[in-house]
Amino acid sequence: MLGRKTYTPEEVDRGKSAVAQQLAAYDRLADAAASTPGNQKARAALQDFEVVFFNNMTIALDRYFVYRLRVVTGKDTNPLNEVELLTDSLMNNAGVLRGNNVIKLVPDESVLKLHPGDHIRMTRADFERLSAAFFADLERKFL
Repeated sequence: MLGRKTYTPEEVDRGKSAVAQQLAAYDRLADAAASTPGNQKARAALQDFEVVFFNNMTIALDRYFVYRLRVVTGKDTNPLNEVELLTDSLMNNAGVLRGNNVIKLVPDESVLKLHPGDHIRMTRADFERLSAAFFADLERKFL
């Protein structure tokens, strides 16, 4: 597939809908674990699952719009580039954030404030903030 300078509103809506469905499914699971009285195993398992799930949700978020062109995303610290760096680090660097020679990552300007060398341990709240910023930036630059 060729690089993309634009996405349709329908493509963005499909991505948002997929994220919303996954968040809702996670919330149902979390509610079930929380409502199980005295079941510490369920709560501990959910905590372990949360990081794995939301790290993978970050990869999925990136994949919906993976062909975005640098000429549109830019080289600065922004949510689109942050997701790109997170995805690369999750897939190819054992979940340890690394930069690259193109994107100028300034951690204090990023959504998650992670520095190169930090382990990526995404929570639901982290992912919710990141995905909201990602879609806002995507809509601003690609619609």
